[in-house]
Parts: sequence; structure tokens; C-alpha cells
Amino acid sequence: MVKFVSLATLVCALSVTTVSAKEIKDHNQMMNHGDGHLMDMDGGMVMGQNTDTLPGGCDKIAATKEITVHAGHKYSEKFPGTMFAFDQQEFQFEPCTKLTVHFINEDDIRHQWMMHGLPKYLYPKGMFHLEVSGPGKVSGTLILPPGDKTYLVHCDIAQHMEKGMKAQLKVGKGSEDLPSIPGVTAAIFPDDYSGKPYDPILDAPVASTPVVVPAVPAAPVAAVDDSVVSGTTVIGLAIGFIAAPWLAKRFKGMSAGEIVATVLEQVAAGVGFIMQLVGKLIKMVSGKNVIALPDK
Repeated sequence: MVKFVSLATLVCALSVTTVSAKEIKDHNQMMNHGDGHLMDMDGGMVMGQNTDTLPGGCDKIAATKEITVHAGHKYSEKFPGTMFAFDQQEFQFEPCTKLTVHFINEDDIRHQWMMHGLPKYLYPKGMFHLEVSGPGKVSGTLILPPGDKTYLVHCDIAQHMEKGMKAQLKVGKGSEDLPSIPGVTAAIFPDDYSGKPYDPILDAPVASTPVVVPAVPAAPVAAVDDSVVSGTTVIGLAIGFIAAPWLAKRFKGMSAGEIVATVLEQVAAGVGFIMQLVGKLIKMVSGKNVIALPDK
């Protein structure tokens, strides 16, 4: 009887171990469908792979890096209110880095590691995409663009990002932190675990009162001095000739739409910097003490 019980216990323990230990299948025999699209029949996929074409503005590969990213339900346990997560929520690399990502899915469902906002002239649909159905591993490579920018990385399966599977990847210094990155930035709509009942009046969003701005008559347009126009034109042409080699190098390989988008992005960044500088100057001036004049 004792031997029978011991044998039954051993069989049960082996069964539990077999069930709990998930076999991670390495999807390394995928078919190449062209344009950086690799896929097999077992649920492994890579989209937007680029191993050798330099983005516009990159003279050479600045660095070669590899990272391994795990995805699964267990990584969400440290983030209350979430269901899925990556084991890392933030990445940072030098511009023009050749990056290989090894993506490991530890759940019995489909997960993705998708990076958005890449230049479309080089990455179709502007994204780099790794996907695995069930426990498995898939690897893909891309070359990061130049400049300082923060890119969204997430799982695009319905509700997986909303339930925590979201991260950010900074190239260079990055542009700005993205909202609602678990453990990195505050949530736009934070979960409330206070147990307080919902009050439709107190918790309703406050509607802003529209501000009516009185119309101001347009000032008469002053005549423009021809000498000023000609001088400005000459200066602009000189700057254009000087900057032409740099611009050709910076926008090499880009389509007209990508060039316009890049210029607008740089202009927006410049305007934002100027606004911040003006705000700081106003704050400094308003914070100074007013010197009182002596009585006569």
C-alpha cells in the first residue's frame, strides 16, 4: 500500500511539473515573404525587419545591440489593475543603432512587441512588429532612425495594451515620456481602489465655459521697403546654399511626405522650446521683488 501511494505521488508530481513547465518554441525557420516580412505556420511573425538599409541621416551603424523581452501575465502582478505586461517597460539606445529584439511569449495566447512611428519610406506602415502565438520565441532586427525621439512599443491584440502591455523606446535623449507606461509614467485615467461609490455629479467632468474674444480690427498693412525684401531674399539664399549639403544628407532616402513630416516635427519642437523659454523668463520677471520708492 505504501509503495502504491508513493508511486501515485510521484506520478502526480511529474504531471504537475510537465504541465507547469511550458516549452518555449524557437521560431527560427520562418519563410521570407519579402519587404522584411517573415512568417511560419506555427504563429511566428516578423514585419518590418531591416538588417542593412541605413535610415536617412545615418552615415553608419552607430552600435549593434541585442535585447531579450519577455511577455506574459506574470509580469503584470506588480502593476495593480493590469492583466498583461512586458518584463521591461523602457528602453533607450543611441541613434542609428542596429537593434535585434528576441521576443519571448510565456503565455498560452498571442502577444506582440510592436514599435510605432518609424519612417514609412523604410518601414512599411511605419512599424516594426514581432508576434508569437502561444509559448515561443521570435527574433527580428531593425536600424533605429537618427534624432531624439520616444517611440511607442505595445501589444496590439485587443485590450492587451489597455491591460498593461505597453512600453516606450527612447532613441537618443528621447522626445518626451509617453503617458500610462506601467511603472514609468502616470496613467491618464488612474484606477480607483478606494471602494468609494461612483457619484455621477461629483465625478462628472467639468465643462469649460467658452471664452468669447472680441473682434479686433486689422491694422493697416504698411508698405514694404524693396531694399528690405531684397536683403532678406539674399540672406535666405545664402543660408540655403550653406545648409544644402547638410539637408541633403539629413533627408537622404526620404520621400517628400517624410521630409515635410520631419520638418514640421522639428519646427514644433523649436516652437515648444521657445515657449518654455518665454515662460521661464516671465516667471523670473514676475518673481522679482518690486523696489519701493522713498517718500518725498
